[in-house]
Amino acid sequence: MELIVIAMILLLLVGALFVIPRSNRKGKARGTHPSVTTKTIRTYTKEEVSLHNTRTDCWIIVKDKVVYNVTPYVEEHPGGDAILNNAGGDSTKGFYGPQHATRVFDMVDEFYIGDLKN
Repeated sequence: MELIVIAMILLLLVGALFVIPRSNRKGKARGTHPSVTTKTIRTYTKEEVSLHNTRTDCWIIVKDKVVYNVTPYVEEHPGGDAILNNAGGDSTKGFYGPQHATRVFDMVDEFYIGDLKN
């Protein structure tokens, strides 16, 4: 008899684990992970971007909406100083020019710093 009571209690406890929502068990919202942080996307004005127009501080705008800090890439750029032609401004025409291989579009993601303010 005692064994049956213990088995029933265990069944109730296990059943409760399926009934109680996970968010209540851990005190966290469902679908979140403690090591995952949400990154806030920065926004910049054209005026802010225009201040970064040198070899040692080179930002560009692409498609009038995305801002990249390409400073670490300036010295590696296969086109030499051509990357500086639009430093601090819109570089869409040069970025999508025929001289660029399609791999450039994937590579540039590492230089993304934010979006252009409307």
